[in-house]
Amino acid sequence: MGPLEPFGDELWLARAPLKLFGVPMGRVMTVARLDGGALWVHSAAPLATELRRELKELGEVRWVVAPNNLHGHVSMAEYRTAFPEARLVAAPGLPERRKDLRFDTVMGADPEPAWAGALDQALFPHRWMDEVLFHHRPSRTLITGDVCWNIPGMPWRAQVWAGRRRGVGPTVLHRRGIRKAEARPAIEQALAWDPVRLVCGHGEPLASGARDALAEAYGFLR
Repeated sequence: MGPLEPFGDELWLARAPLKLFGVPMGRVMTVARLDGGALWVHSAAPLATELRRELKELGEVRWVVAPNNLHGHVSMAEYRTAFPEARLVAAPGLPERRKDLRFDTVMGADPEPAWAGALDQALFPHRWMDEVLFHHRPSRTLITGDVCWNIPGMPWRAQVWAGRRRGVGPTVLHRRGIRKAEARPAIEQALAWDPVRLVCGHGEPLASGARDALAEAYGFLR
């Protein structure tokens, strides 16, 4: 588990290792500091001792968010134990999958009042895993889970599975679950936010050019 890295105004990232079919993919956790020092954690990484210390130094963990029913939920219980005031926030469909967890909120298209001052929100419909997209206004960062991958130098075995050789975009499997007419409004909304930075759930974030990268990745929706 890597240390928290500043990525923009009141925004930090942490990298966690992850392998799929034996291929290193990695995944990214995002932390935003809201008014009053409340921390909003997206795609929670395993809560190692050092990460727990860093979070406590930044503020108080209040919201732990899983953006879809596959991404960012495995370690959520650790955060409820470590931070008693934390609220677990689920994407649509996750409570049915994780009946062992008690979720405080199930998200929709509109941001929760607690973070509406700093974060925009849109629901990206999908056949298998609806995802909630976020835009952190202070840093102009689009935050995604599986809607965007960006793994440079992807090994050939992963290319066969993911269907991507380079650049930002969905995997071939994820793309097969997209209904164009339903997904288009969410991507249009994300483009209207005019993000500069992009956090991909797997792979490298972009420090600039986020809007153009998203427009190119989802040009097939037109």
